[in-house]
Amino acid sequence: MSRALAVLEFHLVGYKATWRGSLFGSFILPLLYAVGFGLGVGHFVDAGGRLGRVPYLDYIVPGLVAMNAMNAAFGEASWPVLSRFRWIRVYHSMIATPLRVVDMVAGGVLFILFRLVTTTVAFLAVTAVFGAVHSVWAVTVPLTCALLGLAVAVPVMAFAARVEVDGFFPLLMRFVILPLGLFSAVFYPISALPAGLRDVARLSPLWHAVELCRAATLGVHLTWPVALGHVAYLGAWAATGFWLAVAAYRARLVV
Repeated sequence: MSRALAVLEFHLVGYKATWRGSLFGSFILPLLYAVGFGLGVGHFVDAGGRLGRVPYLDYIVPGLVAMNAMNAAFGEASWPVLSRFRWIRVYHSMIATPLRVVDMVAGGVLFILFRLVTTTVAFLAVTAVFGAVHSVWAVTVPLTCALLGLAVAVPVMAFAARVEVDGFFPLLMRFVILPLGLFSAVFYPISALPAGLRDVARLSPLWHAVELCRAATLGVHLTWPVALGHVAYLGAWAATGFWLAVAAYRARLVV
């Protein structure tokens, strides 16, 4: 663990010099989504009948929080990871020290968790001012978003360790990340989708996280088997992705 914490310290030192550049994507853009969709579009949605008597802003805030975590996780696990292999070759320097591959992956994961928890807490705090948080269970939302971030980040880290060019990342954004945001119950319930697409939406890690976050912020009751099922699904993605990431890093660094 001490070696993984040393890698985390490396990432934090770098982030100390660049954190201002992440403000727009991590904080301001999600708030613009919340205000634009929640208040703007929500005005017309609420006029036609609220979603289960819940204002539209309150309905989409937990989905936006989860989607923001997914996007942040993808951003931290794609170009930065490839750059440390391909362009600035930081990982090659690390492997020449007593650090192991698993330490490098674990330290990177800890940094991503730090980023996700801090941005989620800030986002929740601001939306709470708008009256969109209705339950003390909202304190579990950062943990849910952290688990979602792992479920997304570590598979992407494994992919980034395998490629040589960054042209694949825009494709992932357009054909994986963006569709997940559109069809995972962030803006509307998946019951509005055709039956076949509902089953596909349930495969999305984002949908499972949105269900947990929405129940937490709105105070909706979830049975323990259902809640644990969501957590187990996200955990399976995270565990499998971590194993793939360690294997991919090792294949690239260990001769």
